[in-house]
Amino acid sequence: MNAQDRGPASSSNLQILVVDDEANIRKTLAVCLETGGHKVLGVSNYQDALAEASRRSFDLAFVDLRLGTEDGLDLIPTLLSTSPWLKVIVITAYASIDTAVEAIRRGATDYIPKPFTPAQINLAVEKVFERRTLEQKIAALQEDLGREHPEVDFSTTSPTLQKAVNMARQVAKSEATVLLRGESGTGKSVLARAIHGWSHRAGKPFGSVSCPAFSLELLESELFGHTKGAFTGAVRDNPGRIAACEGGTLFLDEVSDLPPSLQPKLLRFVQDREYERVGDSLTRKADVRLIAATNIDLEQAVKEGRFREDLYYRLNVIQIELPPLRDRVDDVPGLAERLLAFHGRRNHRCGLTFTAAALAALSRYAWPGNVRELSNVIERAAILCRADRLGPECLPAGILPAELSVAIGDPVTLDKIEEQHIRRVLAKAKSLQQAARTLGVDQATLWRRRKKYRI
Repeated sequence: MNAQDRGPASSSNLQILVVDDEANIRKTLAVCLETGGHKVLGVSNYQDALAEASRRSFDLAFVDLRLGTEDGLDLIPTLLSTSPWLKVIVITAYASIDTAVEAIRRGATDYIPKPFTPAQINLAVEKVFERRTLEQKIAALQEDLGREHPEVDFSTTSPTLQKAVNMARQVAKSEATVLLRGESGTGKSVLARAIHGWSHRAGKPFGSVSCPAFSLELLESELFGHTKGAFTGAVRDNPGRIAACEGGTLFLDEVSDLPPSLQPKLLRFVQDREYERVGDSLTRKADVRLIAATNIDLEQAVKEGRFREDLYYRLNVIQIELPPLRDRVDDVPGLAERLLAFHGRRNHRCGLTFTAAALAALSRYAWPGNVRELSNVIERAAILCRADRLGPECLPAGILPAELSVAIGDPVTLDKIEEQHIRRVLAKAKSLQQAARTLGVDQATLWRRRKKYRI
């Protein structure tokens, strides 16, 4: 969530909209609120309120229940659709339990009957300020998470990825089992965690199990848990990942590698949310949402008898396909620069940039390992390349186009070999003086070579 999405920056001076058809109420509230240092704008009707909310960003709105012939309750959801962060306090001379309940149901934060005192208003505003501050701190922490995990970035010009992310946001609010499909490194685990974060389960645990990473016995124990003495080495009870994710989400990565003997047990859990621990006959239940991922054709695995058809259909309620990086080439430069900023910060090398030639080389490569491979290549370059502007010489030879990757004996001119050698020495040298010493030339000669080759 960016700053624009969050609304106004955190401040003790709130931007407040007062919507009341009585001029005296608007004036009284304005005096009370402005005395507290807040900025207040008063309007008398529904249309003016919407017009101001579309032009300016407010933290709080006081809305009268009756606005002439219009119902103030109808204004609440409309205002919130325009400004989701807005807090609404209903004020009315016609207070009743029913209207209070209806106001809260439509999205109001508080409800104050008329006549009110300045103390009541100040207390309500203080509560709103505390809540807004907390929300903005949470949003800041979410942005920090994105900086700590640079692949958590769904900015894209690819219609396919946009469709996938939009679908993920939509299904996140449901309880449906989701099957993520895509090549290794396309971000399936990242999207699974995002779906959890967008869901109502976000405050509960998120667990991840890589099915190929465990043997049959260990995978069953990892998923369902075991009792002490259930097998050799089981020296204590293990509740398992399912129990650990109670109320949250469990991500099964590369579910196609689930052993055939475990597939019926997983099917039972998907259907009934029931399971037993290894070595225990007690049937347990768990409220856990499942998200599965695969990088192979599961339909073909079903045809070949390697994957149960009924389990496939249970997992494949909502299918989301993540495109490979080679199919969204236009995303590569922006993604590469964001990854470079991240790895630069983490390795105490802020301010690193790519040359146009380096970005062009990155865009031309097919990226069989997708975003994960791109991240690894850029991390390596951020660590090993000593220049502040990273050119093609800072990239592994394997990803460079043929014209940018040359070696002694290749059918190229001496100038091309000299250019590549100078580029690579400059990339590793800590200074121009050190590079000149390595090349065996003086700094003036090196300067002329750099000008010649536009380095």
